[in-house]
Amino acid sequence: MEKVNLPRELAALDAFWSQKVIGQANGSLIKVARGLGETNWHKHDDQDEVFIVYEGQLTIQLRTETIELHAGELFVVPRGVEHRPQAEAPVGFVLLGIDITSTPEGGQPAWSRG
Repeated sequence: MEKVNLPRELAALDAFWSQKVIGQANGSLIKVARGLGETNWHKHDDQDEVFIVYEGQLTIQLRTETIELHAGELFVVPRGVEHRPQAEAPVGFVLLGIDITSTPEGGQPAWSRG
């Protein structure tokens, strides 16, 4: 058991829309991620995707509506729902799920891959 420093873990990420596992509990992975710009439209057929904004603002575009999240807010994208996270300025957030990225790139745009 070790405590996790969220600011340090977020600062260590070297690419936008990349993710790092920082913990595991009750069969779920806990990941940190940073975003800037937008991801590709994608969905996860096998799981929900939970976004918890730590710092900044994150927009979750759905085909039917747009959700604005600020620091301290949470949103669950249900399994099978197409979505595209985006951020006009750098944002740090936490993701929860059984295996957050069920597609190889998880919607990560090609320009942000290392």
